[in-house]
Amino acid sequence: MAVHELPLEQRFLHGHFSKDLEPVVEIDPGDSVRFFTPNHAWDIARDEHFAPANPELDEEGHSLAGPVFVRGAKAGQTLVVHVDEVEPSSWGVSHGGRDHALHWELSAGVGRTEGFELDLAPFLGVMGMPPPEPGAHSTGPPRRWGGNMDCKELVAGTTLFLPIPVEGALFSAGDGHAVQGDGEVSGTAIEAPTRAQLTLDVAAEPAIDWPVARLDGAWITLGFDEDISVAGQIALDGMLALMDRELGVTGADALSLASLVVDLRATQVVNGAQGAHAVLRDDALRKT
Repeated sequence: MAVHELPLEQRFLHGHFSKDLEPVVEIDPGDSVRFFTPNHAWDIARDEHFAPANPELDEEGHSLAGPVFVRGAKAGQTLVVHVDEVEPSSWGVSHGGRDHALHWELSAGVGRTEGFELDLAPFLGVMGMPPPEPGAHSTGPPRRWGGNMDCKELVAGTTLFLPIPVEGALFSAGDGHAVQGDGEVSGTAIEAPTRAQLTLDVAAEPAIDWPVARLDGAWITLGFDEDISVAGQIALDGMLALMDRELGVTGADALSLASLVVDLRATQVVNGAQGAHAVLRDDALRKT
């Protein structure tokens, strides 16, 4: 399978979702895409800004690599996104309000700022596809087709499953986070320029309505809505459907067991459409 490199150039980046955007590359299912994106504010270093090709349209959005056209992908199928690598640069920034910033030195899996250090767990905040409706759409809120999910679980080695909304998928990704807590309560993680590699495939089954991910030793299902309680219900409904597929348990039995072994968490509460994810660990429930 081929690896397609997208260098750090304006023509490979955009800051909005649209099914009308021209793909920057066409790939076969099973191919990989490797790219580098500026951080959430289009910065590639503390004092170095990378201007988008269309500042009026893209400056306020996340800097995303893509769109990637996946040959043979059709609406209604599932895009399979394997996260091969996520490598933040040596600098990142986090915010505690509009006028307060912490600048971080990132090295060897550790982040350091004045007086503190923490372990890194890098992931891409944005992985997704455009809505099927025409026009330009903000990268801010996550949607059922992915986008700005800001789910800290989606580190290297995980596999994300997304419902495909448009022909060719038109997948984009970016918004590197060096580390983030559930909720992303200040509105930012450690936002860092990031190099990543993703492998994209297409599957007909299972048919899904909202994102699902396979982690090391666990499944998660995600939901998004302006109301966090609705987002949680979407994530729970996704998990009950997954328990049917994976464990053969349905209805009241599934709900009763979920109440014992499924953890329902706030993914992020700051992106307009708030996020929740349900987690089911492989060792939490054993069939006899």
